[in-house]
Amino acid sequence: MALAAVRDLRERRPEASPEELAEFEIDVLAGFVLARASAGLADGTIRGDVGHLEQIRAWFDRPLWEMEPADADTYFGKVIRTAAKGTRLARAQALTTYFQFLELRHKVEIHQLTGRVVECPIDEMNRPRGAKDAALRIPPTEAEIATLFAGWREELATCRKFAPTARNYAAARLMSEVGLRVNEVCSLDLADIKWDLGRFGKLHVRMGKGSRGSGPRERMVPLINHAGRSLRWFIEDVWGHFDSDHTRPGAPLFPSERRNADGTCRRVGDDALRAGLAEATAAHLPDWADKLTPHVLRHFCASELYLSGMDLISIQEALGHSWVATTMKYVHVHRTRIEDAWIAGQQRAARRLEGLLS
Repeated sequence: MALAAVRDLRERRPEASPEELAEFEIDVLAGFVLARASAGLADGTIRGDVGHLEQIRAWFDRPLWEMEPADADTYFGKVIRTAAKGTRLARAQALTTYFQFLELRHKVEIHQLTGRVVECPIDEMNRPRGAKDAALRIPPTEAEIATLFAGWREELATCRKFAPTARNYAAARLMSEVGLRVNEVCSLDLADIKWDLGRFGKLHVRMGKGSRGSGPRERMVPLINHAGRSLRWFIEDVWGHFDSDHTRPGAPLFPSERRNADGTCRRVGDDALRAGLAEATAAHLPDWADKLTPHVLRHFCASELYLSGMDLISIQEALGHSWVATTMKYVHVHRTRIEDAWIAGQQRAARRLEGLLS
């Protein structure tokens, strides 16, 4: 029977020089990035984790594997105590994941180089509390959204820059009608509109948000809720103000006023669409100024689809949620399960009372 080789952590070679440790630290971080990429995480998610690690490393001024619970106590309890809850949670999670990588891949090497045994400084005593769930969003009513878009339409006749204003209007209509995320809207090409698919035509959303940062998830979104009518108006009456070549491969559905080096239009950025919605809301729906965002329009769409009778599974598919529990958070303000249970209880109590009186 073959015997396994056992490496004793108590045996180590002479400690490495500062130069060797610096090179090793860089190699370890590069390995961490590659491992997370091989797990399928999106580049943006990996960059975010590395950014958090670099922030902690800059404060600690030593390799992170030297951090102990007392150091984490100081960092999270004093240095970033007043930071946003989401920032504290994300930074603690990035540090925890990094230490899991160190323990799995480099625990023996680090001990040999430094004499230290890797141990995560985040534990149950100092782990930042809270959840990453979004705050409760109560969307505007149908009448309020109608007021917003009615005022916005009238503005198109007199505004100084028709094309950008009409583009922002059409993009906001699309978000409110089929619940696209603002980044999904920015990523659409003209060719992503499949007019001949389904009963109403469909949008090929190529850059849908993946679950837990796993990368883009494609989906097909039907052009329900008159979304097809809004898009036809934009393409036929507005798009030509930006560009004249509808057949150009990769032509963006919502172009920017800025141009590429070859003279073609760039793709609009989410900042422009957010700013356009904010300006229109301040002008035409002032009660919602600074509160109506593209994501609130997404909640509005989900709520309206639910109120119109669409089932949760269909809404989940349209919005691109991985879990129906996420979809339920979008429509729960309109769900009546508690009210229905209360009415049913009152009816049962009334029937019991009738039995006692008869």
